[in-house]
Amino acid sequence: MYEDKTLVCKECGAEFVFTAGEQEFYAEKGFVNEPQRCKSCRDARKNGGKTEREMFTATCASCGKEAKVPFKPREDRPVYCSECFAKMREEQ
Repeated sequence: MYEDKTLVCKECGAEFVFTAGEQEFYAEKGFVNEPQRCKSCRDARKNGGKTEREMFTATCASCGKEAKVPFKPREDRPVYCSECFAKMREEQ
């Protein structure tokens, strides 16, 4: 069986635990190398190039509630909140 191991992050030098469950998961997936970075450094590395998406506020053309959308609304096209949009998709 697997036992928890304490590893040192190659990025920040902090110690982190490579749990028995994580080791079992790695073995099931066929991974042969142990992780070299702690969770926070892995997360930072994953999200390194991503920028936060700009959201715009609009009024739903169906129910009138405020809706946040990832595009700039135009006057000639209706905008729907996520609930009304989902209802419309179900009806099609």
